[in-house]
Amino acid sequence: MTQHIVRTELTIGDSAVEVIGSPGISELDLRKAVESNVFHQWVTNLMGPQGILTPAADGGASCSLKKVTIQSVDMFGQRVGFLKFKAEITDDATGKHIPGIVFARGAAVAVLMLLECNQETYAVLTEQARVPVGRVLLELPAGMLSDDAGDFVGTAAQEVEEEIGIHIKSSDLVNLTDFLHPSTGQQIFPSPGGCDEGIKLMLYRCHVKQEVIDSLKGKQTGLREDGEFIKVHVVPYKSLWRSTTDAKALAAISLYEMGKREGLLEECPNISD
Repeated sequence: MTQHIVRTELTIGDSAVEVIGSPGISELDLRKAVESNVFHQWVTNLMGPQGILTPAADGGASCSLKKVTIQSVDMFGQRVGFLKFKAEITDDATGKHIPGIVFARGAAVAVLMLLECNQETYAVLTEQARVPVGRVLLELPAGMLSDDAGDFVGTAAQEVEEEIGIHIKSSDLVNLTDFLHPSTGQQIFPSPGGCDEGIKLMLYRCHVKQEVIDSLKGKQTGLREDGEFIKVHVVPYKSLWRSTTDAKALAAISLYEMGKREGLLEECPNISD
């Protein structure tokens, strides 16, 4: 029995682009996919500065988008959480195809949380089971943006409270990725060969008492109803770079250290909890 293939057409730049659904994708799935924030952001990137569809003379790659095939749509409640699709993109100069399988999950934020105590600086990490890599990992507190408003700072504060159990003010956060040149988009892309995820890195620092450090070690947190089973770890900052394979943490260390060297960071706030 032949399956019905759903399709639509979008205008992207100056071109009409066919968007179809793989077998099993419904008309509703297709509509939600092309109307989703993650898909809109991908299209915006295509045509922006250094965009794939932007002419080489303007800093882009001078490519053409021929077709998009939506392969799967994962809903987080009423919104599209994850989107997988294949984009048929060719280089204008050679006509050659460019690999275009995309796992779209959108923007995220992570927090380098440094606690000063008794002349020592500690970093706070979360331990979680990560199914895609089949391992338990130590990572910075992090999370996806849950709306279209792009509130990275608010999301960062919320993630610290959910994953670490400490309430912090948004005004106490420093955006480390703002130290990057504006032409970069001021975010990091951990896996751009297959995933669109762009991450803002925040810094939180404060002075705390020893009992705060002790209370965090081994603390069980996370939103159990959402499948988050998190154990908190506290490690000396000086050994953080050897304590984790988390790309977010390693990038945050680099930005933090360069920010200090260039005089871009103020002294640690004297906040005690």
